Amino acid sequence: MFRKMWKQKVMMVIGLFLCSLLLGAYGGNLQLAEGSQTVEQENVEFQEHGDKKGILVISFGTSYADTRKVTIEACEEKIAASFPDYEVRRAFTSSIIIKKLKERDNIQIDTPEEALNKMKDEGFTKVIVQPLHIIPGLEYEEVLAVVNNFRGSFKELTVGRPVLYGIEDYKQAVEALKQQLPALDKDHAVVLMGHGTTHPANACYSCLQSVLNDEESNVLVGVVEGYPGIDNVIAKLKRNNIKEVTLMPYMLVAGDHAINDMAGDEEDSWKSILEREGFKVNIYLHGLGENNSYQEIYVQRVQDCIDGNPLGIEEE
Repeated sequence: MFRKMWKQKVMMVIGLFLCSLLLGAYGGNLQLAEGSQTVEQENVEFQEHGDKKGILVISFGTSYADTRKVTIEACEEKIAASFPDYEVRRAFTSSIIIKKLKERDNIQIDTPEEALNKMKDEGFTKVIVQPLHIIPGLEYEEVLAVVNNFRGSFKELTVGRPVLYGIEDYKQAVEALKQQLPALDKDHAVVLMGHGTTHPANACYSCLQSVLNDEESNVLVGVVEGYPGIDNVIAKLKRNNIKEVTLMPYMLVAGDHAINDMAGDEEDSWKSILEREGFKVNIYLHGLGENNSYQEIYVQRVQDCIDGNPLGIEEE
């Protein structure tokens, strides 16, 4: 009997102790509920301050150190200066250039996948991927495919658009181009050399030409691979009675295509072909990455991502 009463008392003490713990916890929850707005706000601020933010700048790349410095690196530096809260990283899409730089110069450049894996492992939470591509062609789609594999790896992951995308982007690109155009009279034209592609995005060059035509400027667009080729350009030059031509790469860097296919002394270079056709030829051997206004375009692309409008869609 005594043992039974003693056991009941022990159980009551244990029960009272557990109740006090539960009441304490519940009371704490009540106190939290009363100040929940403040606590939630502090948590949001902590998350914002705790976010590790990065911008991955992706380009095809170049093995020419001098032009890399004034184009790719210049764009990266402009982006870094414009967004000091973000750490800027680099990736190249060309495996050939990556291999060449490593073997020749002992320079290690990541692929987009390698760069994103590193950013994931290093705890980045908000990542903006900004390609330095001109058109949304095959290489841009490859970037999108790589990025898609990392969905869920970051709190936020956004891809910026290339130079030529929406119609306002074309107008902006033409306006930026004016910074590097020479004074043109009626018998002097600028011929832009784009890369060209078998991708449907090759139509971007024709759209660019259309916007240039709206400006009534003596600027013609041709591409190395695809349409319109140099023969198409020459036909227009002759039709417009042009006597003098300034060749200009419409590419991020003045690399192999610009140096050899455009301005080289080989018989199949654009310079040689135009000279054989009787045109006086000048050479402008600078990539778009050297143009401060094109650097600003890439900065705006990143800002659009931050603003939640990566495609640059204007509100109606």
